[in-house]
Amino acid sequence: MIIKNQHDVTAAVLAEVQRSPDARFREILSSAVQHLHGFARDVKLTEQEFQQICGVIARLGQLTTPSHNEVVLSAGSLGLSSLICLLNNGDQGQTDTTANMMGPFWRMHSPATENGASIVRDVTPGEPIFVNAWVKDPSGKPVVGAEVDVWHTSSEGFYENQDPDQADMNLRGKFTTDAQGHIAFRSVKPAGYPLPVNGPVGDLLRKQGRHNMRPAHIHFMIYKPGFKTQFSQVYSSDDPYLDTDVQFGVTEALTGHYIAHDDAAPATDVMGRWFSLDHHFVIEPGLARLPNPPITGKAAGDRPQLTVLERA
Repeated sequence: MIIKNQHDVTAAVLAEVQRSPDARFREILSSAVQHLHGFARDVKLTEQEFQQICGVIARLGQLTTPSHNEVVLSAGSLGLSSLICLLNNGDQGQTDTTANMMGPFWRMHSPATENGASIVRDVTPGEPIFVNAWVKDPSGKPVVGAEVDVWHTSSEGFYENQDPDQADMNLRGKFTTDAQGHIAFRSVKPAGYPLPVNGPVGDLLRKQGRHNMRPAHIHFMIYKPGFKTQFSQVYSSDDPYLDTDVQFGVTEALTGHYIAHDDAAPATDVMGRWFSLDHHFVIEPGLARLPNPPITGKAAGDRPQLTVLERA
């Protein structure tokens, strides 16, 4: 088509999209083109602004490395990751769900770990925490033999892949549910942490006057053939950033109670205060499928500096 005016551009692109034999691809790309072209018209996007946007997209890719995923980080900071999760779980977002966004720090091949064992694989400061979790189906029946990946930050706010000082796979482990659908493990209480702000995500947050903090949480990934793979994050109910999570991930179903204790701990080597967390997950029937991991390796060099942005 010879383009005569700006409306012809959209029509020409949509006509070419229809050449694809893949019906779902046609549906998605047609809608994307219409919304994208509509967005440019609505805001009267200038050539300079368009060039700036292209630069941001390029930087997202340039800053994504084996140990850091700026693309996933930006999707979360715009609420897209949380929205996609809720659209696809809990009866398409109509009911509570223990599913949550994957996040940018899941790694495959976490070490297989026995129920009740520790996932602290290096000298790691922090108060001890003992976690019990149960996995059930929608009818309340225990899900036996499910693989449950667990990972979280240190008490200093670093995932091990960000922190060259931590041992590889520290604070990560893979458990298998028993006849009661139960797993248990020991770790150190995680801390809330600031997202890295040396890229487009930081620019986005500064422009809005937002902070970059995530409330303290522990990640769970539950995999069992016959069930939809579920990513979850259990947030600490007393965290000051619970209501303003920079990634918009906190739901009532995933607000957990990290209970402090001063009495005898479940392990004899624990002296002083310790914490417990009990949580129940419900997974839905469906296809068991693992996505590509957002990171595949560990950072080298100096430990990164944590920068905290204040909320205006």
